[in-house]
Amino acid sequence: MDNSYYKIMALDYGDTRIGIALSDLTRIIAGGYENYKRVSLETDLNHIKDIIIANNVKKLIIGLPLNMNGQDSNQSIKTREFAKEIEKKLNIIPEFYDERLTSKLAEKVLISANISREKRKNLVDKMSATIILQNYLDTKN
Repeated sequence: MDNSYYKIMALDYGDTRIGIALSDLTRIIAGGYENYKRVSLETDLNHIKDIIIANNVKKLIIGLPLNMNGQDSNQSIKTREFAKEIEKKLNIIPEFYDERLTSKLAEKVLISANISREKRKNLVDKMSATIILQNYLDTKN
């Protein structure tokens, strides 16, 4: 890819919600974008497509929740299937990023910020996506 300005998006895929984070245009800093409540595969993909178009996203990272031994978990298999649908319908090839322990770290960050349990439940996916994206950006810069 060239040095033009574009953003990278990260997804923390779940059965109920998808955490979404975007980089800045220089691809140095990750920021939480949204904690999206899933509706249906088609609606979810259209929502992600709209964000990609509106924010000039050229790369998509999806957190892959592997088991601690590095093997696929039930959720990582679902995540891979979702990624195939993204590739097919949105014409963007997602890149996976190992997200083991990301949700626990996100929970700790939110607890340390004195966020109530109820609010944490609604923020943890977006925070996880932000951590996944920041870790990805840090390894690429």
